Amino acid sequence: MRAPTGQQFTITRGSSSATITQLAAGLRELTIDGVVVGEPFAESSSPPAGCGIVLVPWPNRIRDGLWHLDGKPQQLDLTDPGFKQATHGLLRNTAYTVVGRGDDSITLGATVYPQHGYPFLLDTTVTYALVDGGLEVAHTIKNLSSAKAPAAVGAHPYFRIGDVPTEDLILSVQAGSRFELDATLLPTTEHPVDGDFDLREGKRLGDVDLNVTLAQLPEGETRSILTAPDGQRVEVWQDASFRFVQVYTPRNFPLLSQGGEHGLAVAIEPMTAAPDAFNSGLGLHWVEPGDTWTVRWGVRYSA
Repeated sequence: MRAPTGQQFTITRGSSSATITQLAAGLRELTIDGVVVGEPFAESSSPPAGCGIVLVPWPNRIRDGLWHLDGKPQQLDLTDPGFKQATHGLLRNTAYTVVGRGDDSITLGATVYPQHGYPFLLDTTVTYALVDGGLEVAHTIKNLSSAKAPAAVGAHPYFRIGDVPTEDLILSVQAGSRFELDATLLPTTEHPVDGDFDLREGKRLGDVDLNVTLAQLPEGETRSILTAPDGQRVEVWQDASFRFVQVYTPRNFPLLSQGGEHGLAVAIEPMTAAPDAFNSGLGLHWVEPGDTWTVRWGVRYSA
């Protein structure tokens, strides 16, 4: 029986491995130095809560699926009709093709074609490469259109540290601000981090309930760090192009390690732009005709 996420591509390096799906170039499994650090989902399942998928040419949401280009309204298809929004880009239901492959790396590609609300032609790739102690991920967007194209990149991975309950993990993020959300989960105002949203000194995940976009990150490479009580840690790093990170802690995630029973999971989502960036412009990148834009993030594990 064919998997709902299409072909499964497994790369290995020593005792590390990753499984990437054809659908949305998703990260379905990640093990580093023999320790499961990516929250996995079953091959027979679609990605629960967007687990592992690539978000291009925008992450998160666009209000009413509506934005303006040179003063003209652009109406995207509403992929979250309940909230009347366009969510997580245009490739989340696209089958990628293999562009290049080695034992410990793979590059997948997909094209964004001109369509409702996005009149641009983009070639995109994502490369997953296992390295000593971690995983490196590189995204490219090449603009094949005759006009500059607005674009942003995001990823939607979930993490764990072996058999340690996610509730017991400490999450720290050096972010100075966060976006307040309205009832439709779109940002209204930006505030200094406070309370449960201030992760600079770390918060135990079992004690907080998070669905927040964090901003004002340090210059250069930034890291979101999960730490277990025994000192194991996972770092999700992102280069200077990623100026935002979304943290999401659903408590109804189907945990493969518990036979599919629902429980707490944590998504740490690098994003180059803020939610609704096609309207606010926050973090939005314009790719000139013929140019290629490259951004990188990755995962490091240490015991």
